[in-house]
Amino acid sequence: MNIITGKHLDRRTFLRGVGASVALPMLDAMVPAGRAWADETVDPGSTRLICVEEVMGTAGSSPLGQELNLFEPLTTGKNFQLSGESQLKPLEGFRDYLTVITNTDCQMAEAWAPQEIGGGHDRTTAVFLTQAHPKQTQGLDIYVGRSLDQLHAQRYGQGLPLPSLQLDVESDSGGGSNGYHSYYSHRMSWASPNEPLPAINNPRVAFDLMFGAGFNPEDRAARRVTRRSLLDRIASEISRMRTSLGASDRMAMDSFLTNVRELERRIELVEARNSTGEERAMPEAPISVPDSWIEHTRLMFDLQVLALESDLTRVITFKTGRDLSNRIFPESGVLKAFHATSHHSNVPDVIYEYHQINTHRLSAMAYLLEKLRDSNEAGTSLLDKTAIIWGSGMGDPNIHSNMHCPLILMGKANGALEGNLHIKAPEGTPMANAFVSLLNAMGHEDLHSFGDSSGRLPLTSPAHSSGLAASISSTGVG
Repeated sequence: MNIITGKHLDRRTFLRGVGASVALPMLDAMVPAGRAWADETVDPGSTRLICVEEVMGTAGSSPLGQELNLFEPLTTGKNFQLSGESQLKPLEGFRDYLTVITNTDCQMAEAWAPQEIGGGHDRTTAVFLTQAHPKQTQGLDIYVGRSLDQLHAQRYGQGLPLPSLQLDVESDSGGGSNGYHSYYSHRMSWASPNEPLPAINNPRVAFDLMFGAGFNPEDRAARRVTRRSLLDRIASEISRMRTSLGASDRMAMDSFLTNVRELERRIELVEARNSTGEERAMPEAPISVPDSWIEHTRLMFDLQVLALESDLTRVITFKTGRDLSNRIFPESGVLKAFHATSHHSNVPDVIYEYHQINTHRLSAMAYLLEKLRDSNEAGTSLLDKTAIIWGSGMGDPNIHSNMHCPLILMGKANGALEGNLHIKAPEGTPMANAFVSLLNAMGHEDLHSFGDSSGRLPLTSPAHSSGLAASISSTGVG
């Protein structure tokens, strides 16, 4: 733990114990005398970035889905209107933090040569954040592009304990079909065109990584056997720190540590439940991984919020599934397999069933948005300081189309995003155009192109009320 000098605590203050290390959230005591809280919010490097991939597109990208506005809002511009069955309905309470972008394409995920036909599922994950075309190979000569999360991490994350954090909810098993290496379908984060970054799908492993609970797997296992919680191991440091803090800082620290302990307790409950010997829905998964997708996803979201609060990292990617997954989502009301339902054959009833699954999966984002909104730093919520990219490199999964792909930017990104806005791009606009504009607004002013971008897609409301699509068409996207 840093020694308090009477001036201020270092932002990298840790509470340490045997096999444990806990970074603290921002406290008043960490602000140097004479420096305002607001100073950090104007620094582009303080903008957090979370990238969430939704696999296999949406029912709203099908011909019927577009006709009925199952994903695309009914109106463009500010205060957009939604259809009664819109996939976005679960996020209605956060519309001030939503920038919905429709009609953009991920052409880099298309087949470029006859031998690439049939590899749609193998390419989309690698393309989503790189907007580059993967080299078809099953050897070590993999090549696609550097992902946008790594652009942000390599510029603004190098001084942090974790320059970036990659998370997942499924294992790396399977994949590697149609002449493509399995990394393409499993990795959404690429440090360089041939360097995919592995993701963690086990909440216990992610927790131990973030909080230094042991120096090796054996040590961590031994700690858990003793049933000593993380906070028990840093109790003396907590007591020492509390005596040196003001009342508001003590409350902030106690609230943060309570959330850490609650997350640890929930992971322990999952492990206990999965260790009873009873049959599991996902018998191949580690005991720390819940069988329920929604429970697993919420655990991973809680880990993300704690990582951002303590400034362990400012860049996170999260993969919410696998393209070819035949997982069932009973909470959606549909008891059909995910991948099988995505191939709806343009049958209206099946499109609606897939839409129900899509809506359920997107509804999980409301949990993350609420947690970020309720997390306060310097008088501002983390949701205001964060850019969240949610989207897919696939549009209509029935035909593995990479046109009209769903994309939502959430949060305010330190003022870079307006929110409560629907932008409908001109036909043929690359999704990469939106990413160029977002990165420019997040401090990458020197970035003039990305992937297959053809220019910039404005992420602000139009100057006139004639409709955003008309405004963009008249001004161009370059």
